[in-house]
Amino acid sequence: MSTLIDPTAKIHPSCVIEEGARIGADCQIGPFCHVGPDVTLKRGVELKSHVVIAGQTEIGEETTVFPFASLGQIPQDLKFKGEKTQLVIGARNRIREYVTMNSGTEGGGGVTRIGDDGLFMSSCHIAHDAIIGNRVVIVNSVAVAGHCVVEDDVIIGGLSGIHQWVRIGRGAIIGALSMVTSDVIPHALVAGPRAGLEGLNLVGLKRRGTPREQIHALRHLFTALSEGNFRDSARKLSEEGVGAGEDGALAKEVLDFILGPSDRSFLTPHKGH
Repeated sequence: MSTLIDPTAKIHPSCVIEEGARIGADCQIGPFCHVGPDVTLKRGVELKSHVVIAGQTEIGEETTVFPFASLGQIPQDLKFKGEKTQLVIGARNRIREYVTMNSGTEGGGGVTRIGDDGLFMSSCHIAHDAIIGNRVVIVNSVAVAGHCVVEDDVIIGGLSGIHQWVRIGRGAIIGALSMVTSDVIPHALVAGPRAGLEGLNLVGLKRRGTPREQIHALRHLFTALSEGNFRDSARKLSEEGVGAGEDGALAKEVLDFILGPSDRSFLTPHKGH
């Protein structure tokens, strides 16, 4: 397979671009980068310097990768036997220094997928088969384990750990130094060394211009969920029609998340919250 490099790409002479790589229009590849034979860089991708891109990796338009990041290396999974799997990164992401993102595994679907417009700060890690949504912010030294799902608009604070298979719902915020071992409902506020559900991410909801009526409905739902078994309460509330209508859109999103397919437990509200 021959290498295809768009004539508008700017590539430093110290780089290694292996045969078979695809380099799109207006890409910029700085000094001492290494781009593997099965890598595709879409239009306007910038690799600052000393970046390694390996495996079957695709990086979306206008994504910037900072020095010493390593993307698309094989999974840190002893079950991995060399099968062909992928890392697919969306558009306009900022991937900072020393970030690592691994490709998928055959048993986990074969793809690690990153959405658009994310910020991945220094030294964070995205493991095999994780699915990361759009506009996600993952702060310094966060570890997201294999098979996790992180939905849109989530913020994960520095030095936090996300256990394998955990789902984090849209708009949730995870405080720094948190260890998250159970699913997190959308729009939640989570904090603590063994993280607990502290409330709702009201600041994030207001910043995104969420209508007041939807926030009120979500707060009422959160209170109701706190009064009994989390999943049983969600099922009962759903059967009662909670979340109907435009004002209940966020409440319905949370109920659908709780009642969706997952074998894991949920972070539940602390007593008194």
